[in-house]
Amino acid sequence: MKHLLLVLFTFLSIHVFAQLYFPPVSGNTWETVPPGQLGWCTDRIDSLYKLLEDNNTKGFIILKDGKLVIEKYFGTFTPDSAWYWASAAKSLTAFLTGIAQQQHFLNINDSVSKYLGLGWTSCPPEKERLITIKHQLTMTTGLNYLVADQDCTEPSCLSYKNDAGSFWFYHNAPYHLIHDVIAQSSGKTYQQFTNQYLASKTGITGLWYDHIYYSKPRSMARFGLLMLNKGIWNGDTVLSDANYYNSMINTSQQMNNAYGYLWWLNGKASYKIPASLATFPGKLCPPAPDDIYMALGKNDQKLYVWPSKNIVVVRMGDAASDESQVPITFDTTLWQELNRVMCSEFTGVHENNTGSDLTIWPNPAYNKISFRLRKQHYFAEVSLYASNGEKVYAEKIEYPMPENEIDISRLRCGIYTLRVISGNEVLVKRIAVVR
Repeated sequence: MKHLLLVLFTFLSIHVFAQLYFPPVSGNTWETVPPGQLGWCTDRIDSLYKLLEDNNTKGFIILKDGKLVIEKYFGTFTPDSAWYWASAAKSLTAFLTGIAQQQHFLNINDSVSKYLGLGWTSCPPEKERLITIKHQLTMTTGLNYLVADQDCTEPSCLSYKNDAGSFWFYHNAPYHLIHDVIAQSSGKTYQQFTNQYLASKTGITGLWYDHIYYSKPRSMARFGLLMLNKGIWNGDTVLSDANYYNSMINTSQQMNNAYGYLWWLNGKASYKIPASLATFPGKLCPPAPDDIYMALGKNDQKLYVWPSKNIVVVRMGDAASDESQVPITFDTTLWQELNRVMCSEFTGVHENNTGSDLTIWPNPAYNKISFRLRKQHYFAEVSLYASNGEKVYAEKIEYPMPENEIDISRLRCGIYTLRVISGNEVLVKRIAVVR
């Protein structure tokens, strides 16, 4: 018994305090980990690939603890192909702004006019001076968004509508000008600044063109891993300002709870979306974990960072929906499928042994296990997995009975995972088989 407890304690310690892996700064080496080894539902991966391919995906990556779990490319797109981040690059700019402040090139509480000079807008001077870099980072500049071209940064396109800090609207032009602020304050082009303070330390390689970043999918994954480790790359501190880092990925103002410093946040009570003045109740992406933060761009460019599980997800490609600027419909569809693939790793999967939608007994078990579904659907898909990811049992049950049984008399002793897909839910329990 003491030996068993020691093994369990060691396993839990490794699981909770898992060290992050970082690929070398140069080269293509990147360690992998099989999804079955993580207890994921490997039989669902083909369905994930089909969803991605059917929705115009070019490149897709999942990292767990820094290691590649899934890396898939579609059509003629390869690991060496580059693609645009669209507005997901805003989140990269937020990180670079933190570095610029760290290097004492700027202070985000400074007026933008300090760096761009008075007259960068057509606002009255006293109103222009109110606009700070922080307002640019939080989409609260108050500049008039009712313009023909929201990317236009000419003073004639930047007129007064609201006092800075009093109104939230997703406006590209003030964001674009952050690049100019960093260039003016640092004396470097924005590309040079990125290369010196980010690329050289992390291996993130790409090109800025017209305020959009272009890179290979793995570079976006590297950025996600850097964010996951709070700005530290394999012991090398790239962003040391913990307060700034925390501000990036937490609610930055009271008008849009789901927005930090150019990062989108899940798990909030309400949210706003681009091109809309409305506030919507609930989470930005209901099927996704509450603690993820997201870099989202036009045509479904996506970077998800899930800190509590050390997971990074990257999606690049053409639009999977008809929405403009920052689509959110595909986020919901994608996370519903990731829920099924990640199985017990996902917060939306129930794992409690009592009081949940799936109850099992006995546990530990010898010859058979019984289970009950609280919610009854037309049919349930039932699977049992060994610890190595091998499926050892599968059945579809039509009109599930109040109690169902599985014969486990031929299974070896060990820890197994019972997975039941019922309606739109994936329910998971771990059981011990003893002999």
